[in-house]
Amino acid sequence: MRKAAFPGALLFVWALLSSWGFLVHRTVNQLAVYELPKDLRVFFYVNMDYIVRHSVRPDLRRNEDSTEDKKHFIDFEAFGDSAAWKMPFAWNDALKLYTRDTLLEYGYVPYHIMAVKERLTNAFRNHIKDSILFYAADIAHYIGDAHVPLHTTLNYDGQLTNQKGLHSLWESFVPEIELDQFDLRSRHTANYLKYPERSVWNALRQAYDLTADVFLQEREVSKQFNDSTKYRIQIRRGKEVKSYSTEFARAYSNRLGKTINGQLLRSADLIADFWYTSWVDSGKPDIGTLLTSPVTDSQNKSLKLECKAFRKNKLVTGKLLIAKNNSGGATQ
Repeated sequence: MRKAAFPGALLFVWALLSSWGFLVHRTVNQLAVYELPKDLRVFFYVNMDYIVRHSVRPDLRRNEDSTEDKKHFIDFEAFGDSAAWKMPFAWNDALKLYTRDTLLEYGYVPYHIMAVKERLTNAFRNHIKDSILFYAADIAHYIGDAHVPLHTTLNYDGQLTNQKGLHSLWESFVPEIELDQFDLRSRHTANYLKYPERSVWNALRQAYDLTADVFLQEREVSKQFNDSTKYRIQIRRGKEVKSYSTEFARAYSNRLGKTINGQLLRSADLIADFWYTSWVDSGKPDIGTLLTSPVTDSQNKSLKLECKAFRKNKLVTGKLLIAKNNSGGATQ
């Protein structure tokens, strides 16, 4: 999220919950757990509530850490023509081409993901449960952000093309009203990433490729609406607040097709891959010993049930998606 100020009494609400919105960040973390191999899956499942609840922590840190915001995005246009395909994968190599101030100003999410990956690997290696969970939740958030097209462009809220509010519409509003219709199943199982930085950059490139359609479809849908039907005005804390209407959001979602749904699933897949890769790179320690008590038959039964529901896209209908109802999952 970039903080923006709008003049006058009429404010345009966007990204109130920021990057993917809380709902999607929590959802992808839960899905990623089911994609892990057995030993890792049990550990993460037992700590599912933590992994899901703290998926949004990096966004909350923005309120007290002025350096946090730039870790969530990268504005490719600021780095020159075809930067998404030309920028170095490694931070130190990027510093040779761009000033540190430029990298910090226009975002550095791919480099930060790799820095957190190293911390997660060390946490696994040193067998520190709290650190494993902390960095696993953090890296999942940044990986999720890397799949949001509007986190890859200077026109992050459509503010340069008279489409202000597009950020929240794409990543928060549409998922909030459409998640029940999303296909949340996946047959992906966590893969070891020999070159994890390459996977991050591929995800960002794919997200950046989607930006043109993100803007185009908003313009196309707008032709079917006037201001009174496209927007809604609410009074919040004594001020008029402007946001897209539910009708417009549904029409926009229909034009996009499965784009947002697909990015959600790709986020979950890459999160699982990074968790697994960090564990492998640490030497595959037995993290089952970090559980404070043996896994119960009830927990094993619940995990099996949820994995089956995940594969059949029944997490929502079975009321097993934590982000929707704060139920499901096993905790210690």
